Amino acid sequence: MGELFATFGVNWKLLLIQAVNFGLLLSVLTYFLYKPILRIIDERREKIAEGVRTAEAAAKQLADAKEEREGIVGTAAREAEGLVASARTRADERGTEIVKAAEARAAATIKDAAERAEEAKRQALKESEREIARAAMLAAEKILASK
Repeated sequence: MGELFATFGVNWKLLLIQAVNFGLLLSVLTYFLYKPILRIIDERREKIAEGVRTAEAAAKQLADAKEEREGIVGTAAREAEGLVASARTRADERGTEIVKAAEARAAATIKDAAERAEEAKRQALKESEREIARAAMLAAEKILASK
C-alpha cells in the first residue's frame, strides 16, 4: 500500500497528519460554530412556532370577539326594535286618549253652548211673552179708556 501512495506521490504521514488536522478542525468547528448555530436555529424555530401559536390564538380570540359582537349587536337591535315598537304603541294609545279627551271636551262645550242657546231662547220667549202681555194690556187700557 505504501507503494501505491508512492506511485501517486502521496506521503502517507502527511496524509495522516492532514486527516488528524481535519478531524480536529471539524471537531472545533462543530463545537464552537455548528452546535451554537444549530442552537440558535432551534431557538428561532421555537420562537417562530410560538409566534404562530400566538397568532392562531389571537385569530381565534378575534373570531370569538366578532361572534360576541354580532350577538351583542343583534341583541341591542332587537331591544331597540322592541323599545321603538313599545314607544309607538304608547304614543298611539296616548294619541287616542288625547283625541277622546278633546272629543269629550268638544262635546261638553257643544252641549253647554246648546244649553245656553236654549236658555237664551226661553228667556227671549219669556221676554216676548211679557212684551206681548204688556202690549196687550196697553191696548186693552187704550180701548177701555176710549170707551
